[in-house]
Amino acid sequence: MSLRDEVRISAPADSPPASGRNLGLALLVIAAAQLMLVLDGTIVTVALPSIQKSLHLAAADLNWVLTAYALAFGGLLLVGGRAGDLLGRRRVFRIGLVVFTLASLAGGFATTGSVLIAARVVQGLGAAIAAPTALSLLATTFPAGPERNKALGVYGAMGGLGSVVGLLLGGALTEYLSWRWILFVNVPIAVAVLAGTTVLLEGDRDRGRVDLPGAITATGGLASLVYAINRANQHGWSDGVSLGFFGVAAALLVAFILIQRHASAPVMPPAILADRGRAGANLVNFLMGGGMLATFYFLTLYMQVVKGYKPMQTGLAYLPFAVGIGIAAGAIGPQLLGRFSERAVTAAGMLVAAVGMAWFGLLTPGQNPWTVLLPAQLVAGLGLGLAFVTVTIAGVRGVDAHHTGIASGLVNTTLQIGGALGLAVLAAIATEATGHGSPPSPQDLTHGYTTGILSGGALYVAGLVIAVLTMSGSRGQTEMEPQHR
Repeated sequence: MSLRDEVRISAPADSPPASGRNLGLALLVIAAAQLMLVLDGTIVTVALPSIQKSLHLAAADLNWVLTAYALAFGGLLLVGGRAGDLLGRRRVFRIGLVVFTLASLAGGFATTGSVLIAARVVQGLGAAIAAPTALSLLATTFPAGPERNKALGVYGAMGGLGSVVGLLLGGALTEYLSWRWILFVNVPIAVAVLAGTTVLLEGDRDRGRVDLPGAITATGGLASLVYAINRANQHGWSDGVSLGFFGVAAALLVAFILIQRHASAPVMPPAILADRGRAGANLVNFLMGGGMLATFYFLTLYMQVVKGYKPMQTGLAYLPFAVGIGIAAGAIGPQLLGRFSERAVTAAGMLVAAVGMAWFGLLTPGQNPWTVLLPAQLVAGLGLGLAFVTVTIAGVRGVDAHHTGIASGLVNTTLQIGGALGLAVLAAIATEATGHGSPPSPQDLTHGYTTGILSGGALYVAGLVIAVLTMSGSRGQTEMEPQHR
């Protein structure tokens, strides 16, 4: 599908047209919100050593500062999307921003690790409410055609760029102010976004109710699964508690599937994934999330633990990633989508990203950063930027207006849950590769980190295969009819 073609998310017929100036402001508001919500998934990464020292967090609990946000964000996104469809997208978007802002304040003032982790959970809840409604508001505010496609491209770029911007901003704030400012910085951004929401069009509301049993089983199952993987990584895969949580996760996720088959208003209508291209795009997004968050985690540890970089140095070292994603998502990706199919552009992006990950495998403790660390980031970023734009468009194309919240929520869900699960699994692989020396040498640590990154590269290769098998191979495709009404 070309970006000159229509991304079919039908806006209400009676919605008043938005002026050119209002469209520009609307895009700024939605892009700023998406950037803020996504960057909070990684902004704490560079600050983890400072947080641990300040709040006396145990090493085994430190990863929950990251995963608590990703789990709440990803696990509740489908509920947030459905709530927007039912209660009004602009209203729910504003509620999510308020919850996110208050949680950011609470986290910034946290005096214990438990309070910080709890605040991160509530932050994730606010993000889960706001993020899917932001994409739905984009669909109801921008007229179908080139303007909406351009806006979707910017939105997709924010999803990838936000993660890297979080690393850059986190390093600067931690070194020159305090780690607490990685949370306080959200407040002025959120207030500005709230002030700009008046230009967004509300759109029609759906009728029905929120599928609470489905929401509870999905969120509980995913949380149990990530907890089980994290605990098994610390206590061994034969640990009884870990096995118990694996069992709970399996039971809850099976229950979720059964509930979706019989619910009158399922949180994820089967028709959303009935289209093979949409299903494939979301699966590719899931794999990208898993490889990307784990890569940031391992590279941060490599730079700070092995190389001895300060937080600001670490943040600046991620600049090639930001440049690569920005160029590919903002310029190269839209141009390629005007000439080639979704399948071709996504597969190309996954291939380039996998090459970058393979390049990371050459890292050594005493290496000059210009030989591997920096150029490999640029290559990986270019590949991810291409894929982010394409899977975002493919993930919402052809969805009826009344289900745009669910479809857009699923795009965000797969990225966040992929990140949480991917980090847990790849961290376990890296720990095993590092060995059990006490303390591990820089060589052992580097070997563990690169093994984890190469495993992330394998996820990108799997994403390439899935894109080839499932996504649209036609070019210049015109209007897509809604799957259901």
